[in-house]
Amino acid sequence: MSRKNQHVVRTDSGWAVRGEGNSRRTSEHATQSQAIEAGREIARNQRAELFIHDRDNKFRERNSYGKDPYPPKG
Repeated sequence: MSRKNQHVVRTDSGWAVRGEGNSRRTSEHATQSQAIEAGREIARNQRAELFIHDRDNKFRERNSYGKDPYPPKG
């Protein structure tokens, strides 16, 4: 399975989850919180990162579900 980062983005009809580099949406939702939950599940399954955008399509939050070293190096 590929580790494709997921993005929660605003659409004309609500919110959507879209895989990085994809033109098609993975899923569409009425609220941002529903889209975040769906995106989080996909990111966990793929061990990828989840990027959450705000209403203006700027990055609001970033969560990693991949292999992060703890404590971070450096």
